[in-house]
Amino acid sequence: MSDDGARARLEIPLVLRRLTVELDAVGGRFASTHGLNRTDVRALVAIMDAARGGEPITAGRLGAAVELTSASTTALLDRLERMGHLRRVRDPQDGRRVVLEMSESAMAAGAEHFGGLQRGLAAAMEAYTDEELELVSRFLRDMVDVAGRYARSDGSREAQN
Repeated sequence: MSDDGARARLEIPLVLRRLTVELDAVGGRFASTHGLNRTDVRALVAIMDAARGGEPITAGRLGAAVELTSASTTALLDRLERMGHLRRVRDPQDGRRVVLEMSESAMAAGAEHFGGLQRGLAAAMEAYTDEELELVSRFLRDMVDVAGRYARSDGSREAQN
């Protein structure tokens, strides 16, 4: 490994940590502005991501995604529904199943708050080739996978691999 490679391997985790801190601050400001807590924001992101992926999310899947018990998930959903951020609707594919949807007002609030960030990120990406962006995307997905496994582990060495 070259000196440049060794330096990059030391620097990249520090840059990722700094990015995490900055993005957490953006999310925290959104939460504060809209009377939400971190778990509320995580839940809304999980619902939005599921919708973008074309896979409706149920209360059970949401609870697993944000690591809450069934009772805590119900309380979370009741709170977000009262605040007008989400709806519980019958699954059009299976009328016995209830799925979660973000409300239009929640999506508008998110677009208003995060729109400038999204535009800034898109502008920054203009400086990269398609091939570079594909590599960065793969790298970030790998880092998310590692961080996710570690977050759900006991911190042991085996969980880190």
